[in-house]
Amino acid sequence: MRGVPHGALLTAGETMAMVAPAAAERLEHAEVFRIDAGGAESNVAAHAAALGQPAAWFSRVGDDALGRRVVSRVGARGVDVSRVVIDADHPTGLYLKDPGHGVAYYRAGSAAAHLSEADADALSWDGVALLHVSGITAALGGTAPAFLRRIVDRARGAGVPVSVDVNHRAPLWGAAAAAGPLLELARSADIVFVGRDEAETLWGAADADAVRALLPDAPQLIVKDGAVGATLFAHDGVVFEPALVVDVVEPVGAGDAFAGGYLAALLAGAGSAARLRSGHARAALTMATTGDFPDDAAGSPVADIPFERTSP
Repeated sequence: MRGVPHGALLTAGETMAMVAPAAAERLEHAEVFRIDAGGAESNVAAHAAALGQPAAWFSRVGDDALGRRVVSRVGARGVDVSRVVIDADHPTGLYLKDPGHGVAYYRAGSAAAHLSEADADALSWDGVALLHVSGITAALGGTAPAFLRRIVDRARGAGVPVSVDVNHRAPLWGAAAAAGPLLELARSADIVFVGRDEAETLWGAADADAVRALLPDAPQLIVKDGAVGATLFAHDGVVFEPALVVDVVEPVGAGDAFAGGYLAALLAGAGSAARLRSGHARAALTMATTGDFPDDAAGSPVADIPFERTSP
């Protein structure tokens, strides 16, 4: 059985090799590039680890140079990668960033699309404090959606709370196809992260209150509204925290950073507003880089914003 560190955040889902210009310039004109690891769930784990919380990431990668690079990069960020499966039959996925103009995926048939129910069954829940997954896995096709359902069911059976980032990716599936499965996934979670804009696209929920009406039973629902801020709905009240002002280099990855910051603060016992501030701080760091993770952020003013370990 594959375990994780005691009290850890366990994340599960695809991480790809990410190619991005080293500077904030268009992909077609850039001369210097970085090859890094990029994936919603491993990003969340890395941000939590950066804030001192034990975190593990589970997935499949190809038995190839890109897969080895991905595992090495995620592990170097303090994330336990010892349970990642090396798949000799399928390649590691790849995506390209065009700063300010979106991304291009080359992930069809990837190793992570072959995550299976057997993979979920092989995981041990000893020491797991929280499971985090995202809607991206539901869009990968192959056996990945069945894996996602099984790992959520297994977490619930083990008494482990489940965190879900809706993470609708339009290049992977349109709103009409995604709306139902993503709403079902969100309704299975104890903690839900969703962007106000994606909630409107998927479900016609135009504001945070409308999203809450769709997800009235989630113990923690976080509705993110870009540069405006984020609203937390919990059974004991509603808290809004404005976003930080930042010069945006590349917004992709900010949502993962927010979730990682929030969950790290939650696991540390921080109160509601402090959890939101921790999420905003990690998102601000990430938006200042072309990558998915701010490796050069240590010691920056935003990186040093603490969260208080107080009750809500």
